[in-house]
Amino acid sequence: MSEHVDDALWDEFHRVVNMSARELDEWLATDAAGEESEPDPKQRATPDGRRVLDILRKRRGDLTRDDAETMRAVVDHVHEARRDDLEPVAGDAAWRRDLMRIGHDPLEPPEGRRG
Repeated sequence: MSEHVDDALWDEFHRVVNMSARELDEWLATDAAGEESEPDPKQRATPDGRRVLDILRKRRGDLTRDDAETMRAVVDHVHEARRDDLEPVAGDAAWRRDLMRIGHDPLEPPEGRRG
């Protein structure tokens, strides 16, 4: 087990990040490929989105202190933007895109479609 990530952080991160690594990767590629852009594949996501994607692809024991800080920041950001129950809710497009860039789809139930 990673010494940097306790059970509470691990569980809450995976509760709020309700997109799978594949879904997030596809979303980041789509989001960056807006109507007016031709992104460099290496720069296709926000730094936070890339960090979340990296975390989702790691085993818990391989997480670093920086990963733990990112996980806490993501949990805090989602909780600031959402109700605590995380029930599906529609919002404006910019709000949803902001959350989806860090792996949280506000239209998905708290359990998400992990996979």
